[in-house]
Amino acid sequence: MVGTLWIVGTPIGNLGDLPPRARDTLAGVDVIAAEDTRRTGRLLQAAGIDPRPALVSSFEGNERDRARELVGRLTRGDDVAVVTDGGMPSVSDPGFRIVLAAIEAGVDVRVVPGPSAALAALVVSGLPTDRFAFEGFPPRRPAERHARLEALRADDRTLVLFESPRRVHALLRDVVDVMGDRRVALARELTKLHEEVLRGRASEVAAVLETRPPKGEVALVIEGAPEEAGDLSAALEEARDLIASGARRREAARVAADHHGVGANAVYEALLS
Repeated sequence: MVGTLWIVGTPIGNLGDLPPRARDTLAGVDVIAAEDTRRTGRLLQAAGIDPRPALVSSFEGNERDRARELVGRLTRGDDVAVVTDGGMPSVSDPGFRIVLAAIEAGVDVRVVPGPSAALAALVVSGLPTDRFAFEGFPPRRPAERHARLEALRADDRTLVLFESPRRVHALLRDVVDVMGDRRVALARELTKLHEEVLRGRASEVAAVLETRPPKGEVALVIEGAPEEAGDLSAALEEARDLIASGARRREAARVAADHHGVGANAVYEALLS
């Protein structure tokens, strides 16, 4: 008999958020593939799961090889659970390769829904939730990050991104440059003791971070593009007038973009061309 692969959501911070069904599933499988076996071991201990199933590591660096191994165990009849350090596996976390390998091998794949940092940040943001897009982590390199934001600039859905606390200030500045000064919500340490949500324009939240850099896990929710696109031609004309009055090109682009609802980067590039 072939086993079952269980995709199990786990708490993103507060261990009290482990659902009863997730606890029962983790207690009943033969092996758990965990992003961090030590962290999952602490979760099992807190949940009172004893004796606990075998734990094997499955992270980005070894997931492809681990998928083949786990499919072998599944086809021999073992039940396997996949968990990450927090949230739903395969959502900006390991898990997808294992799911795909199991499906291709004809293994039954089931899900035990649980906490999600992306959804948690979205629902506390105060921004529209009827249509949204999850973008995961943006590129680290500034040029690539700018290009990705430019590709999303006309998207009218609310956007949800993850980012390192070390790079989120740069991301907010890029949002202002490329997308305009949109409303955002920066959520950090959700469900934990120091949970915090900063809401406001991207420039306002960036200004807060200059004096109080964030710590811990960060999710950034960005307002979608306005229904009526800004007037780039009017912004370009104003920027040229500002430059003629002595303003620097970059600053003129930023001021004009803010007045006309377009990205400062678009105005600046138009000035250069």
